[in-house]
Amino acid sequence: MSSINNMNKQSYPSYIKTLKQWAYAYYVEDNPLATDEEYDELYHAVLDYETMYPEERAEDSPTLRVGGMVREAFSKGTHIKRMWSMEDVFTLSQVQEWLDRTHKKVESSGYFCEPKFDGASMNLLYEKGVLVSAITRGDGLIGENVTDNVRTMHSVPLRIDYEERIEIRGEVVIRKDDFEAMNKERAKEGLYLFSNPRNSASGSLRQLDSSVTAKRRLVFYPWGLGENTLSETKLSSKMDFIYTLGFLSPPHVQLCQNTQEIEAFYQKLITLREDIPMMMDGMVIKIDEIDKQEILGYTGKFPKWMCAYKFPAVEKVTQVNAMTIQVGRTGVLTPVAELEPVEIDGAIISRATLHNFEEIERKGLMIHDSVILIRSGDVIPKITKVLSDRRDGTQIPILRPTHCPTCQSEVLDEGIQIKCPNMECSDRVIMALSHFASKSRMNIDGLGSKIVEILVTQNKVKDILGLYTLKAEDLEGLDGFKEKRISKLLLSIADTKGTDLARVLSAIGIEHIGQTVSKVLAETFGLEIINVSQEALIAIDGVGEEMAKSLVEYMQNNQAFVLALFAHINPSIIQKVQAKENPFKGKSIVLTGTMSQGREVVKKMLEDLGAKIASSVSKKTDFLIYGEKAGSKLTKADTLGVKTLDEEAFMRLSSF
Repeated sequence: MSSINNMNKQSYPSYIKTLKQWAYAYYVEDNPLATDEEYDELYHAVLDYETMYPEERAEDSPTLRVGGMVREAFSKGTHIKRMWSMEDVFTLSQVQEWLDRTHKKVESSGYFCEPKFDGASMNLLYEKGVLVSAITRGDGLIGENVTDNVRTMHSVPLRIDYEERIEIRGEVVIRKDDFEAMNKERAKEGLYLFSNPRNSASGSLRQLDSSVTAKRRLVFYPWGLGENTLSETKLSSKMDFIYTLGFLSPPHVQLCQNTQEIEAFYQKLITLREDIPMMMDGMVIKIDEIDKQEILGYTGKFPKWMCAYKFPAVEKVTQVNAMTIQVGRTGVLTPVAELEPVEIDGAIISRATLHNFEEIERKGLMIHDSVILIRSGDVIPKITKVLSDRRDGTQIPILRPTHCPTCQSEVLDEGIQIKCPNMECSDRVIMALSHFASKSRMNIDGLGSKIVEILVTQNKVKDILGLYTLKAEDLEGLDGFKEKRISKLLLSIADTKGTDLARVLSAIGIEHIGQTVSKVLAETFGLEIINVSQEALIAIDGVGEEMAKSLVEYMQNNQAFVLALFAHINPSIIQKVQAKENPFKGKSIVLTGTMSQGREVVKKMLEDLGAKIASSVSKKTDFLIYGEKAGSKLTKADTLGVKTLDEEAFMRLSSF
């Protein structure tokens, strides 16, 4: 390749083509076409030419994939079409139930089946053939814009031969071999090790320095589409076209006609689980015809035309080396087994929660016991059995704690739960602040668990109220706190002022008081919730004795804190719009079974009609509205004489 030193405007495109082929073979196909020396020589020759003549640099040159953009933080990006989650099924009978539900509305001529890779979901937007954005799934509507990082991935074309606007969805993964090699390198450098390929893929995408992402061998596999104007009538045909644009296709994919073929392909993928280089946690089943997908539509959470057939749990035997205790935001002490690290389905597992000390006693677990550990997909690792016949005399009994491991306060032993009563216990404060700041609560951007830990351990914040007295000078000099981050955090805290009362009640972390009941309480009592009686709470449908007792005790013991917090936030109270008179206004309703429109849609309709939604059937229940596969709630309603309506009858009545 000596002629590369004489590169000119005419020869440059051919060298770019060769470099792209070599890069793709090395980074994506893991099948090098040239030696490292040859690749480096050509790469630097191309880079030198582009540096000398920047106006001639190709917009999809491999030299653009090295990264170098360093951000303070990621901006948000909005998907044109929502990115949905999938319904999970775990057995063949559940697959059959899913198929039966779809057959009630459409008769499908085929099911597009492919592996479900375990990585980070991504949405790529192309306009006029050029990659313009790459956004993580996020909440399905809004995600993080990681375009600069995705540009470093050789499996993502920077330009495609298709001019129309199109969203291409897929999974960003790290191959198992690359994951192991990366962890070995990190171990040599004394860095913490990634726990599994999925987390490392997700973490690599969120690197603020894109050159770090470029060093990680991330791979993108497309699995679907968002916005598009492709004319193909079948998803399989659309995806075949996508693969021709330069995207990777799955190592195995099949169009199945019936349950038997679906199950046969599923079993095949299980046998190939160890051989396929990416982590898989199941198989995706999709109705192939686009028009039938549109007829089936969506529930509040999932497309009705697709599901994930999850792989069976993987079990391994390991040893319990020690026991540690986590202190939660409500003071509950949770025992955690520290395990001899064991690999399960691509993930290195070294810890497993044991929930409470009664579970330890029930299992008869001791330190140094051999145990069976199970993990299935996203399920938290769980010890299912103690192998007591393997004991060798080194086992040590696990005793119930008498003092908090963090602050040494004497604990309250309530049987199932053991609690630290100290509200100023640093672990309790960290957990409470993290809960308060989370997206579903006060949504304080920039106040993740690591930042919370820094603020608490550095004595900058002692409780939730401390957030509202933070000043810029309190944060200056702390690790990772630069001027922009400080300004953004303080602004985000200030933005919580005026938050609606329901979110505030849910955020302060009162035991047994979640988001749904917080909304009811805020609408019913407003700011008088501070002085509410247990009797008044129990009178509200859906509020049980345990909830009422917990809330009253919290308000009595923490009234000064709650009043001070309200003074800082000045929470708003969203007044419920009075519904017109209708058969459901003011009535207590329980929902059960699978609704054709989705439970959340029906719930919203009922709330708009002025109904009160309860979670369990009682004598106070006015109506039980049921869909398909209604179970014990319907039986109980019949026993108590509660009026029941199927979904169709409800829709007729609601259109009064």
